[in-house]
Amino acid sequence: MSLVAQLQTALGAQAVLVSEAEVAGYLQDWRGRYGGPAACVVLPSCTQQVAAAVRIAGRLRVPVLAQGGNTSLSGGSVPWPDGAAPMLINLARMRAVRAIDTANDSMVVEAGCVLAAVQQAASERRRLYPVSLGAEGSCQIGGNIATNAGGTGVLRYGNTRENVLGLEVVLPDGQIWDGLYRLRKNNTGLDLKHLFIGSEGTLGVITAACLKLHPLPTAQAVAWMAVPNPAAALDMLALFQRRCGASLSAFEMMNGPQLDYVLEHVPGRRAPLPASYAWHVLVELADSGAEPALTGALQETLQQGLAQGWVLDASLAASGPQRAALWALRHSVSQANKQAGIGLSTDCALPVSAVPEFIERATLAVHRVMPGLPIIIVAHLGDGNVHFIPLIPFAGFGPWSAVADRQATASAASAVRQAVHAVAHALSGSFSAEHGIGQLLTQEMARFKPAVELAMMRGIKGLLDPQQLFNPGRLFPAVATTRTSAGTDVEGTSDE
Repeated sequence: MSLVAQLQTALGAQAVLVSEAEVAGYLQDWRGRYGGPAACVVLPSCTQQVAAAVRIAGRLRVPVLAQGGNTSLSGGSVPWPDGAAPMLINLARMRAVRAIDTANDSMVVEAGCVLAAVQQAASERRRLYPVSLGAEGSCQIGGNIATNAGGTGVLRYGNTRENVLGLEVVLPDGQIWDGLYRLRKNNTGLDLKHLFIGSEGTLGVITAACLKLHPLPTAQAVAWMAVPNPAAALDMLALFQRRCGASLSAFEMMNGPQLDYVLEHVPGRRAPLPASYAWHVLVELADSGAEPALTGALQETLQQGLAQGWVLDASLAASGPQRAALWALRHSVSQANKQAGIGLSTDCALPVSAVPEFIERATLAVHRVMPGLPIIIVAHLGDGNVHFIPLIPFAGFGPWSAVADRQATASAASAVRQAVHAVAHALSGSFSAEHGIGQLLTQEMARFKPAVELAMMRGIKGLLDPQQLFNPGRLFPAVATTRTSAGTDVEGTSDE
């Protein structure tokens, strides 16, 4: 029997999509940058169906690609254009919240749960699931875990890895590992969940997770401030940390061009300040105390920053809608950049103290390759994650245009990314903070990762997936290849 016939027998015909019209929406990433054919799309309704499908694919030696909300920024969640077409497993039907334990501050959810739905379910029980992303209305928990998603809450709560207590995973041989532990302490050997967090579907299919919950803040205070430069923003970060402690929940920075693109391309967005400035910071305080006290702490800290010259101007949100409006500016960068041009997006992690130097040196490095190219910057400054995005306007810039000379643009894009990543590496940073590797950055893995580290990673891959069927061509660099992703680097736009 064929792959499709066996799958239909095991899972039911309604769970296996094969027609061109049915599978089309699963084959390309949301930016139109990556995509390829699939043997079929499987929509399991339970973990046992995932296991059955994996066993069938293993017997037939068909590659397996797990897909969540398909919001990947590095080409990790869609089929590859070359090689054997995979069996694509999309977990959208697995969206049950299995349990919420408020005494234990934990919840067990299936991997297909949309992040916003998990946040809402926790909120209804007066708890917080703190991972927050621009794509939270469509990204899924399984994908968040497989890529170790970051977002705007990392400063206070950590990234996804720090908010996962246990996992349920279908292994490449079809076995189900029930590691849905709800424990904060468990020293019974290796903590195996960490193998799968950030593994990008190369070691197994995550089907459920036990997530860590936190007390739901009852008071928030939000402000938008203009600062003279990134060094002043760091001074303000340190000041807020000293004065406000654990109530500091977000500290997001963007440059003036990024804000300008948001105001120009996203309807309904309004300038937060009456004048234009080179650098902006969105700061949020949140705790379970009284809102007037929190607002007072925010005001006092801003006043001290103004006195020191670290703040040029500021606007405090006076209501819930105003807080939402300020956050909408931050979360609109993806939509704005998509409309503005071709973003050569990078996702670098730096020691927080090195961020200003990184921005300065990366700008010089890019302009040596593409002189004068506009650069937009949006950063999770509190955790050192900088999205440094040279952007080619759709009208073109000098000799570079995706329409007029695609090959030259692709070559320049590759050189730009390599230059930015080299600066991050020189400052003890990394070339991927939260977007993952996918197919975009596999060669950077070969370029920057120590050989012994890559060997350990490949050893784990070989142990769990000896047939090398799970998401091949992603995360792990080829042992020897001259293939680059420069041609696809400029297909689409940036999103942070």
